[in-house]
Amino acid sequence: MDASGLLDPRMVVRESSQQLSGMPPMVTGSQPIDDGNFIFDAEQRVEFLAKEPRAERFLRRYIGSREHLHRGDRWILALQEATPTEIRSMPEVVSRLRAVRKYRQQSKRASTLAIAEDPAKYNVEVIPAVPFLVIPQVTSERRQYVPIGWAQPPAIPSSLVCVVENATVPLFGLLTSAMHMSWLRHVGGRLESRYRYSIGLVYNTFPTPPCGVAGLVDLEKPSQVVMDARAECGSATLADIYDPDSMPTKLRSAHRDLDRAVDRLYRRKPFGSNLERFQHLLAIYGECVVPIPASIPKSRRKQSSTMGVQTGGMEH
Repeated sequence: MDASGLLDPRMVVRESSQQLSGMPPMVTGSQPIDDGNFIFDAEQRVEFLAKEPRAERFLRRYIGSREHLHRGDRWILALQEATPTEIRSMPEVVSRLRAVRKYRQQSKRASTLAIAEDPAKYNVEVIPAVPFLVIPQVTSERRQYVPIGWAQPPAIPSSLVCVVENATVPLFGLLTSAMHMSWLRHVGGRLESRYRYSIGLVYNTFPTPPCGVAGLVDLEKPSQVVMDARAECGSATLADIYDPDSMPTKLRSAHRDLDRAVDRLYRRKPFGSNLERFQHLLAIYGECVVPIPASIPKSRRKQSSTMGVQTGGMEH
């Protein structure tokens, strides 16, 4: 790409532990470290409940990348709110807790050993109480858009997806746009050839438009149109409708309208390509994280400083 417009042509986009643009925090889903004792497919769930019917209210849908994209059916045992009396009344549950404790005690990881004596506790607990956005960590490079979607409690996300709680419809629109995809394609990692979405490298570094997160209200309507077009696809999975060979015309059109709405938030002139989008985003990113070199002429410093305020919309 042409790096002549950057303050530092040798700039590197670096992983950040903090969100640079004021967007709500994104986290990785739950990680039980249970050796499979808490997780059930549909058949295993039926067999388990036949032996331990009282455990049904402690089983929650478990959403990983496969379940999100293909509507797979997995469940996880969630005992965080179970009382000691309730647990003792379920022998099959007690047996699994003992197996989890033994498994963790054999670990060499300090964090796993630390929770060995509390087997009902997950190593990482992300248990949303409100609807939340689900972003698969790995997605096919053939897809034009990452199939980001919504999930509802009492479902629990797994560590194979990223999660944004208290997300808005406009934020969904921004993240499922061509603008965000261009950032992922050029900055994100790969698993083989597939896109690998990461919080620190992709989400936390993504530059918002000059209006900031609070100004995304213009994306409400086109984002809702995308969600409505998805809903009209009936039993089709997200993997089906985001396959480039089978993506419904109405959904494709809705995404294009959303892309134009997102692009307008960044600048008035239309973008000619995804590479052009990325170049624009990279310039914004550079204004926010790269100190202005002393070698840059004063005239360009003033121009760059203005661009950082009006276009970046990001906090240092």
